Amino acid sequence: MKANLLAIVILTALTQSTTAQGERKIYKTEKAIPYYSEALMNDNDYMQKMCVFDFYYPTNSKNFPTIIWFHGGGLTGGKRSIPNYLKNRGFAVIGADYRLSPKVEGIECIKDAAAATAWAFKNIENYGGNKNLIFVSGMSAGGYLTYMVGLDKDYLNDHGIDANQIAGLIPFSGHAITHFTIRQQMGIPGHQPVIDELAPLYHVRGDAAPLLIITGDRDLEMLGRYEENAYMMRMMKIVGHERVKIHELDGNNHGQMMYPAFPLLVREVNSLTKEIIRGEE
Repeated sequence: MKANLLAIVILTALTQSTTAQGERKIYKTEKAIPYYSEALMNDNDYMQKMCVFDFYYPTNSKNFPTIIWFHGGGLTGGKRSIPNYLKNRGFAVIGADYRLSPKVEGIECIKDAAAATAWAFKNIENYGGNKNLIFVSGMSAGGYLTYMVGLDKDYLNDHGIDANQIAGLIPFSGHAITHFTIRQQMGIPGHQPVIDELAPLYHVRGDAAPLLIITGDRDLEMLGRYEENAYMMRMMKIVGHERVKIHELDGNNHGQMMYPAFPLLVREVNSLTKEIIRGEE
């Protein structure tokens, strides 16, 4: 479906108004927390530098949701961040770095994303968070990592976590086919689509976490990005997934779509959080 800018402005205002009426929360940011064990990262300077995250969370709140946010950059660049729009909204945010190509192969990026996600499941309750309210999201390459962590269960299984425990997957303009950087590593040009075990589409399944797909305008996006995500939605429905939908942000290209997408992310997190909390009561 297309979301026009007026609707997004209204949604933003409603989200800010609702937050302003709630209890005042105090937030803390901890930086460069490693998500692998010290033993695993010992003597590996690159892992010590890249396999870390910044952690923003409310200190005087309990049972809060957590968003794991993976940055974009084509699996070759980019830097971890806590998006400003996600601050002061009652939930924690994990802004994760991961190792990058060409220093590592693309599969290592996915393994890092899974390790960061597993850290949240194993540790968030120590900070007052609810491990049943862990959401995964990211932009572009981060959207691809969101897909892979949530759909290919092997990566989180390596950490003793069932990917179906994720409360929601919200990829922003991520590849649903094999990522172009991984295809380049295999000598395949960017205009040639591939669906292999490193493609989210290879792992469509009806029992996955709720999935909200967001892309830019199909006529302004990167080559075929809307269409491959629309195909993902269709195939998820065909295999029986009942909680998948797509938003096409009319008038926004790949670089622009992240900003109007944030209100949709916040709305999805709040909606699913209420639903899950009701189920726990």
